[in-house]
Amino acid sequence: MTRSVLPTLSDKYAESGIASGHYFHQDLWAARLIHRHSPVRHIDVGSRIDGFVAHLLSFREVEVLDIRVLASKVAGLSFRQANLMSDAPLNVEPSTSVSCLHALEHFGLGRYGDPLDVHGWRKGLRNLAGLVSPGGLLYIGVPIGNFQCIEFNAQRIFAPQTIVDAAKELGLTMLEFSYIDDEGDFIENSQPQAVRCKYGCGCFVFAKSEIG
Repeated sequence: MTRSVLPTLSDKYAESGIASGHYFHQDLWAARLIHRHSPVRHIDVGSRIDGFVAHLLSFREVEVLDIRVLASKVAGLSFRQANLMSDAPLNVEPSTSVSCLHALEHFGLGRYGDPLDVHGWRKGLRNLAGLVSPGGLLYIGVPIGNFQCIEFNAQRIFAPQTIVDAAKELGLTMLEFSYIDDEGDFIENSQPQAVRCKYGCGCFVFAKSEIG
């Protein structure tokens, strides 16, 4: 019988885990809020399955939409492949609770097999707003910085106010803004104009108007 040797020499110098950065703070922030509000249904679009969605599945069912395929037999997770930039109706019943974390910045850049579209993120935000029922909440996480740009084909970095203004045009009012700074620390209950970073993560909560 042959046995392999697998020398692992660096782990004893590493920390016990990572409790900072975009995904750690963003996913925990949104999961805590959704747990607190306890919606009847929750829809997620494009967020990390083995992070945020897994957090939610520990206490509730989740309906996931993504342009990519997902093979899963996990209880409580239902999946539907969908292009959130589409002009055609999504035929998904709106919910009082919708999330899209670290995904909107990719829409229209082709990185995940989506069609190239310079307005992809705006079309995606429009469809996200359409998934929210009147009076419902939309949780969004995107890269933010003081210099707005497209890093093709990886992602967009938004000025925080760009997201706020685009959401307002769709009948969404910002209720909360927090962010993760360049050091990976979570700055809770801040304001978009207070951001000072090159590559942070903005965490927005929007409410959809009860009217219309």
